[in-house]
Amino acid sequence: MKIVVLSCSTGGGHNACGRYITEEFNKQGVICDFVDYFSIIGKKASKMAEKIYVGSTKGNGVIFKNVYKLGEVYSKTGLTSPVYALNKTVRNKVLKFIQDNNYDIVIAPHLFPAMAVSALKEEGYDIKLINVATDYTIIPFWEETKPDYFVIPHESLKEEFINKGFKEEILLPYGISVASSFNDFQNNLDLPKDKDIILITSGSMGFGKMKDIVKEVLKEIPNVYVVAICGNNKKLYKELNKIKNPNLLVKGFVNNMKEYMHVSKVILTKPGGLTSTEVAILHKPLVHLMPIPGVENYNASFFQDKGLSMVSNSILEVIENTKELLDNEEVRKDMIKKQKEVINENSAQDLVNFVIKRY
Repeated sequence: MKIVVLSCSTGGGHNACGRYITEEFNKQGVICDFVDYFSIIGKKASKMAEKIYVGSTKGNGVIFKNVYKLGEVYSKTGLTSPVYALNKTVRNKVLKFIQDNNYDIVIAPHLFPAMAVSALKEEGYDIKLINVATDYTIIPFWEETKPDYFVIPHESLKEEFINKGFKEEILLPYGISVASSFNDFQNNLDLPKDKDIILITSGSMGFGKMKDIVKEVLKEIPNVYVVAICGNNKKLYKELNKIKNPNLLVKGFVNNMKEYMHVSKVILTKPGGLTSTEVAILHKPLVHLMPIPGVENYNASFFQDKGLSMVSNSILEVIENTKELLDNEEVRKDMIKKQKEVINENSAQDLVNFVIKRY
């Protein structure tokens, strides 16, 4: 059995999820490769998608909100979407790649490769496809894919996926895939031991009102040490470094995010599906920062409704929620208890075990 995980670098969550799955298969002795879908269909497409994604989330997500709403409306029409049509045009490149490398199964934590493989399946090619959702909702156009199985984030979301046309028997409610090694931890960080650590991160692209949030946290919550991680946003990194405060550490893109998560007393982050799942697996009190209208609203609502996080829609609420979690031990304990109950810590491992048993 030889498996390929096809993902896209439009945001960090899809790739991180894909790499966790790849790691877990390799750990079990199964050949599994992680490949960027755009490396198959061309670098120009990759750069274009990245540009569109970054551009759509600027200005408090106004463009993203409109695009997402348009996608939701289009999904209800039953017509083939332009997104599917675009990915269908590169299906032969994807087919050649799969055949040249003798892959038996494609796992897709991103919509685009799932669409291209679905187009091939519709033409009669026997390619096993497993979709993996990385948000706590079914995003527009997933319903146009034809997976053999679909890994979804939680049992309670089954009805939502069924209403989009997926049969219940193919839905695998294992959770958003995170490798079993995620809890392995060595603290190599040189951070104060006498202060509570607050981690503030806004995803791999560094979106949101992060500078204002950092300044307000430092001003309104004394005697804490703030670690602000900006991702790939170099402009934000420079702006935060202008804040001269001994209780602030500014980092750009890091490869050891889980170490910073482990040592933090409270984590403030945008409501990405993968990052939120990682925080919950580490059992850390979580404050969600102003969701970008669209899929982040669904992620934030899922976590808030189940008591896994506090959602903040303003900087004032960020401060209030952070103070509540720092000061109230019972609130922290209750949130962590619910995180343990709701989020599957063995999500990637469960997927691997299923695939090995099934195929």
